[in-house]
Amino acid sequence: MNYTAAFEKSVAHFQEMSLAEIEKFSGYPVQGNQIKLNFLGQHFRVEYPSAKFEPEPQVEGELPIFARILILHYLCNQTEKSLTGQYISYKELPGGGIYNQPFSNRAIRPMVEHFGGNPEKLLKAAQPIGGTPVKLGDVAVTLNVFPKIPVTLVLWQADEEFPASGNILFDRSASELLPTEDYAVLASFVVMALKKYSG
Repeated sequence: MNYTAAFEKSVAHFQEMSLAEIEKFSGYPVQGNQIKLNFLGQHFRVEYPSAKFEPEPQVEGELPIFARILILHYLCNQTEKSLTGQYISYKELPGGGIYNQPFSNRAIRPMVEHFGGNPEKLLKAAQPIGGTPVKLGDVAVTLNVFPKIPVTLVLWQADEEFPASGNILFDRSASELLPTEDYAVLASFVVMALKKYSG
């Protein structure tokens, strides 16, 4: 994927929005010409209309371009739809069935490989970035990656018959907020962040 072209397109869309619309639909506060946001434990100010990302406090290196694209896509959503509280899997998103295997390879398999042998480690890794335990599988945690986009990671421990397994779930309203392909990128980024926090 050409991330540079995708970033430029997402910046152009961002610049078509007004600050009032961004604040209304995203759930993030606007101060002056900046949107203040928390993304998986990292705090940023996004300047409008330049789409310049300023980390708080300053950290080494930039936020990866695909993460900046995701954030801009979310800031440009124009839905007032509320969370339903109902879980769906990736394959239930529009067109998700076609890409379910790549999604699994990109996000679910790395999660299971890293946390499957010790599911409690998932809960500990999620804690510093606001993860909340939920009653699914053997261990599950929900991260509010964006105000309107919770991501729920579920693990089942291995037993005598089956190896460890897992799933990554979204709210039924997910397709109203981001395109399906963004959820594959988002889920893999969440798993990478959790692996980092797990030490």
